[in-house]
Amino acid sequence: MLTIYNDQHALHQGQVEMFRGELVPCFEVPARVDHVRHELERRGLGPLQAPDAFDDALLAKVHAPRYLDFIAHAWDEWVALDAANATRDALPSYWPTRGMRTDVLPKSFPARLGLFSFDAGTPLMAGSWAAARHGAACAWTAAQRVLGGERSAFALTRPPGHHAGADFFGGYCFVNNAAVAAQALRDAGVERVAVLDVDYHHGNGTQAIFYERSDVHFASLHGDPLTDYPYYLGHADERGAGKGEGFNHNLPLPRGTDFTAWRAALGTALDGIAKVKAGALVVSLGVDTFEGDPISGFKLKSDDYLRMGEDLARAGLPTVFVFEGGYAVAEVGVNAVNVLEGFAQAAG
Repeated sequence: MLTIYNDQHALHQGQVEMFRGELVPCFEVPARVDHVRHELERRGLGPLQAPDAFDDALLAKVHAPRYLDFIAHAWDEWVALDAANATRDALPSYWPTRGMRTDVLPKSFPARLGLFSFDAGTPLMAGSWAAARHGAACAWTAAQRVLGGERSAFALTRPPGHHAGADFFGGYCFVNNAAVAAQALRDAGVERVAVLDVDYHHGNGTQAIFYERSDVHFASLHGDPLTDYPYYLGHADERGAGKGEGFNHNLPLPRGTDFTAWRAALGTALDGIAKVKAGALVVSLGVDTFEGDPISGFKLKSDDYLRMGEDLARAGLPTVFVFEGGYAVAEVGVNAVNVLEGFAQAAG
């Protein structure tokens, strides 16, 4: 298993996030990736490589230019408001809602921060753009390796990406790495790409980016949005729109779901991917489905992730893995690498 590693991920290290009415230490921390890297090295699962040179114009294929411009310069604007801001993260405090305009870009930085975000749990700091951009380069490079003949490749990066939409950040995500990988595969001529999101939380950003497209099939297993973040997307009746109708497949599951039920849903998702004749697979690999995760509600155990990897390999597709969530930090490395090892062993 070839791993493309983001050695700049620790530039993004939030101090606090808003969680249920109070500022708390961030759940999304550099140790998440550090544990995965150490476990990969301990098992000798494969080489780690740096990403290839990356053209920012590639990001504009999945993200709106005005959004990218904002994220790239947000920290400088934040500090320009008040020199004291250099010591604290930027968090939004108001957002446009129904009936308000989003087509006019406010001059006020706090107003634009709210315009381009959907929660107060995603702190932005000096290194956020550099870390997110380098993560996109990892995802793009992993796709290039698969296109070059590798059976699979893993983009080991943070911040994660699947909650980031074409023009908004949130859920700890700024750039949608899975979407970058899927678009790279499409650009290279793969007729249809499948994105399979196995994170506990629905990949609302990925769904939104591809919702009206038939060349990228999106499937997601996740906590029911009636009870779980991101709440406002991820229902089973969201099937795509326009040309994309029928190419969006959500499988929401109740809190307390164990691996037997989860695995059955995975089988259903993989059946759907086979039905649309996808030529390559991108896996948004979140391991916050683990029974010990502090902000999730499924009951998967560490050994279950080996079986997950085996099932993914049986799809028989060139596969790009992109690291997403997982917040039981000490176990994240074992669980993520179990998926990769199970995949590698089953794929031969």
